[in-house]
Amino acid sequence: MSLLSMLVMAAPEEEDVVAGWTAFGLFGLGALAVVLLGFSLTKRLKNVEKAAEAGLYDPSDPRREDRTPRGLAAAREMREQAAAEDAAREARDR
Repeated sequence: MSLLSMLVMAAPEEEDVVAGWTAFGLFGLGALAVVLLGFSLTKRLKNVEKAAEAGLYDPSDPRREDRTPRGLAAAREMREQAAAEDAAREARDR
């Protein structure tokens, strides 16, 4: 019990508790990080735009067809194939 009473007695007054320079510095570092990330993002987006203008992202590129779809693209392709097969089956049964 004496340890608890020492902690209660050692507590600072309410008007003495402030955020201080440490919190202000951390806030400033956070703001600086956001600014740096923003500059990096705009730089990367400009690079992507230049590459798109140069034709590096041509959708008719045959190399893109060589890749097997993964994840959501694979699921979408499987749904489309199943729908096409169902439509063909229904047309054949009529």
